[in-house]
Amino acid sequence: MAVKIRLARRGRKKAAMYDIVVADARAPRDGRFIEKLGTYNPLTNPATINFSLDKAFDWVMKGAEPTDTVRAMLAYRGILYKKHLQIGVNKGALTQEQADAKFEEWTANKEAKITGKKESLSQKKADARKAALAAEAKVSADRAEALRKKAEAAAAPAVEAETSEEAPAAEGEATETEA
Repeated sequence: MAVKIRLARRGRKKAAMYDIVVADARAPRDGRFIEKLGTYNPLTNPATINFSLDKAFDWVMKGAEPTDTVRAMLAYRGILYKKHLQIGVNKGALTQEQADAKFEEWTANKEAKITGKKESLSQKKADARKAALAAEAKVSADRAEALRKKAEAAAAPAVEAETSEEAPAAEGEATETEA
C-alpha cells in the first residue's frame, strides 16, 4: 500500500483551509485518511502551518511520500533536514547529539527569519496606514482651504456692494459739509 502525506481541502468557497493528512494513495483527496498531522492556512501572510513535527517525522522515516506542496512545508519546518541528519546518524557519520545540536541551531535560525518577516510585514502595514492617514489629512486640509477660498470669493462681492453703497453716502455727506 503506497502512503502519501498530502493536503485535504476544507473550508468554504474562496476561503480554503487544508488538513495535512497521511492517506492511502488510492483514496480520494478529501476522502478517507490514516492520520491527521495538522493544518495549513494559505490565506494568512505568512501562511500558517501547524502540524505535529514528531508524527510527520515518523511517517517520513517510515517511507510516506509527501506531495510537492507538503514537501515544501516539511522542508520549511525542517523535517526533511532532520531526516537527512537521522540518516547520517544511522550510517554512523555523526552522533545523535551532534545531529540534535545541528537541528536545534537550524530551528533557531529559521524561527528568527520567520519572526523578522512577521515584524517587517507589520511595520510595512503600520507605515502604509500612517501614509494613508497623512494623505487623507492633506486632502481634508486642501478641501477646507478650497471651501474657505470659495466662501471668501462669495463674501467679497457682498462686501464690495456694501462698501460701494457706503461710499456714495459718505461722498454726499462730504459735499454737504463743504457746502
